Amino acid sequence: MAAAGAGAGGGGGSSAALGDGGAIDYSVHEAWNEATNVYLLVVLASLALLVYARRNKRRIMRIFTLPPAAETPPEPNFYDSMKKIRLRQQLEMYSIGVMMRSFSETEVDDEWR
Repeated sequence: MAAAGAGAGGGGGSSAALGDGGAIDYSVHEAWNEATNVYLLVVLASLALLVYARRNKRRIMRIFTLPPAAETPPEPNFYDSMKKIRLRQQLEMYSIGVMMRSFSETEVDDEWR
């Protein structure tokens, strides 16, 4: 009797799973199954997001990139800037030529008077 009482009272791993009538308590197994189902869903959702992210990397990165600043001027075209420099040089040379021509004409007029 003492051995039967000790086995039913405590110490054995099977005593926690047995109810009062000696039937197996399935609540632990049901909780374990629900937990594994949740973990399985989390793993599947993570894999689906990973596959989506790898296929749509550019679309996702476009969300996190900053838009270009409005006050920043665009990169000037090299040939346009060279044309402007050449035009400025031509205008300077023309103005110098007009000044020299007007200066030389006044000297010639003064000599002939």
